[in-house]
Order: sequence, then C-alpha cells, then structure tokens
Amino acid sequence: MTRVAGIDCGTNSIRLLVADVHPETGELIELDRRMTIVRLGQGVDKTGRLAPEALERTFAACREYAEVIGELGAERVRFVATSASRDAENRADFVNGVVEILGVEPEVITGDQEAEFSFTGATGELRGDDRRLVVDIGGGSTEFVVGNQHVEAARSVDIGCVRLTERHVRHDPPTAGEVAAIRADVRAALDLAAEAVPIDTAETLVGLAGSVTTVAAIALGLPEYDSEKVHHSRISAAQVAEVTERLLASTHDERAAIPVIHPGRVDVIIAGALVLREIVERVGAREVVVSEHDILDGIALSVA
Repeated sequence: MTRVAGIDCGTNSIRLLVADVHPETGELIELDRRMTIVRLGQGVDKTGRLAPEALERTFAACREYAEVIGELGAERVRFVATSASRDAENRADFVNGVVEILGVEPEVITGDQEAEFSFTGATGELRGDDRRLVVDIGGGSTEFVVGNQHVEAARSVDIGCVRLTERHVRHDPPTAGEVAAIRADVRAALDLAAEAVPIDTAETLVGLAGSVTTVAAIALGLPEYDSEKVHHSRISAAQVAEVTERLLASTHDERAAIPVIHPGRVDVIIAGALVLREIVERVGAREVVVSEHDILDGIALSVA
C-alpha cells in the first residue's frame, strides 16, 4: 500500500483525501477526508480574476491540509485545480501560493481530465456491465462521462451552481425569470455535451459532488448529513423534482435551517438542484445513483 494525498480545488470548495492505496488492485483505505468551502471562483465569471479574499480563504485551507498531510505521513501529494483557476487571468498568484504552502504545484487540468478522474473515482466500487453516465456537478462546470470500466466519451461544460447563481440570481427566492434563465443555460449546455457524449444511451445515471449529495440527503430526510447513508443511495426522478421545487420556494434562512445543507451551499444549492433536475429529465433517468466517491478518489488512485 502507498500512502497518498489528493487535493481537489474547485470553484466552490477545496477537499483533501489522505488514503492508503494498492497501486495494482485500486483498493483504497481512507484515512482522512475533509472539505472546506472557500468559494475560489467568487466573481470569476464576471471579472475573469481570482479575488484576493478568495485566494486567502483557499490558502488558509491549504495550510490546514499541509498539517494533516504531514501528521499522517503521505508519501506523495497531487493537487488538482479545476474550473475557476482554469479561467482566471491571475492564476499565477494561485499557483505560487499553493507551491509555497504545500510544496507541490497545482495541476490546472482540462475539463476532459477532470471527467476522467471523476469517472474513475465514482465507478471504482460499482459492479456490473451496465453503461453509465457519470455527472459531476461542480461550482463552475459540470462533467459528463459515459462508459463502463473505461471512459468512452467525456465533455466538460461551463454550468455549475456558483457560476449560474452569480450569473442569474438577484432575488431570494429567485424569480420565475431567473429560474428560466438558469434552465435555458443548462439546456444549452446539455445540447453541447450531447455533441460529444451520448448522454441518452446510458442505463445508469451516477451523480457526484455537493449539489447531488445535498439533494439526496434532503430526499432521504436525514436529520444531519451522513455520508454513509448518502453513498450509493438511489434517489428517484420524482424525489429530485420534489426537492428542487421545495428549494425553489425557500428563502435563504429557510434553506439555512435545513441541517443537511452545508452553510457554504445555502446560496447556491438552488442552481445545483436545477442542474440535476434538468439532467434527469433530459436523459429520462428513473433514478440517480449517488456517489460520495468522485474526482478526489480518482486523484488519489492516480497518484498511486
């Protein structure tokens, strides 16, 4: 077994996984998994730059993660950065800060690489020869991947809960016009994804990341977030629609009172739920298989 650390820095959150991994079998024993909402992508869609306060929040989380990595003695570290840092003019400031704190250079991966990692992490434990569509709904982008044991096709498109919220939402709850604008963006992105990925042909829909797991936790009626109960749960299309409608009618304070919604997701979960509902309806899925394992697990496996 090789002790590794994988870090996934996205538009909304930064996450750490330290694990012992068998490089041949892919067996992964989790030692520490944590997530911090840093909103690195704050304002990027509008300004094209990473905000100073967003960078500082991210660097603070990196310092915490460096301590954990040192305490657990990870032999190898891989830091992967996704949508926000791909788009930013001042990404050099981000790269230099990470190198100074963690001693490794963040890899600003392409959307296709992001999709590969997501698929590997999400499907590693699933059995069967069914064709799967894996969707990873992030803060700035969403990845679509079709395959079984291996990726057949992948596409990343620029729809995510943070990007869509900042682009369209000005009221709480959002107005009908704002909701329509989000749905229009998502549908256009689905058309774009479908040009490269046969999204309508998969037998199983697998959903990843915070928007999906939060919708699942609400649908399951959990009194508090429980990753073991969420992982590999199956949420029907009707439940996805029901939760989305509930969120659409709620105020910020009402959403904040739902115990399974992380405080950092309260203002963006409506857009995330809308993305999920549009995907479910577009592909005609009867249910979503929810996975807690995603790009972070794929990163850790790639290190080993």
